Amino acid sequence: MMMTSESNHPFLSAFRGGFTAALRWHQLDELWARVREDADAGWFLYVIGEPPPTAAAGAAEVLDFVAALDAHLRATHHEDFCGIVYADDLGAPTFIKIYDPGRLGVFCGFSDAPPLPGWIMSRIAPVDLVALEAAAAKRKRPWWRRRRG
Repeated sequence: MMMTSESNHPFLSAFRGGFTAALRWHQLDELWARVREDADAGWFLYVIGEPPPTAAAGAAEVLDFVAALDAHLRATHHEDFCGIVYADDLGAPTFIKIYDPGRLGVFCGFSDAPPLPGWIMSRIAPVDLVALEAAAAKRKRPWWRRRRG
C-alpha cells in the first residue's frame, strides 16, 4: 500500500475542500434524511479529541449517531437557525463537519486558527486532526521558545 504524506492525504484534502452550511433547521433535517438513506455507505464517525476510527460504522451505529447528535445540537444551540453543520454536498454528502455549539469561536469567515469541528462524518478514513494541529503549532513556535533536547 502506498503511503501518502500528511499534506496530501485524501481526508485532509476533503477536510480543506468546499462546504455548504445547513443554515436552517429544515436543511439539517434534509441532510440527516440523506445520511439515513445512505447509512450503510461506509461512514467514518470521528469524534474530535478521540482517536480517529479505523473502520467505517455500521448502519445502526450511523443512525444512532445522527439521532444523538441531532438531539444534542437542538438542545444546546439556542438559535432559530442551524448554521453549524457543513457538508461537501447537501444533496449527496460524503463529508460532514459538525461544530460544537459550546466551542464555536470563529469558524466561518477568516481566522488564523479556526476551531476544529466537534464531529466529522466522512466516507474517507480520517487522520488525527488534533495531533496534526499540535504538530503544526509546535512547528510555528519562534525558534527562541523551542525547548532543547
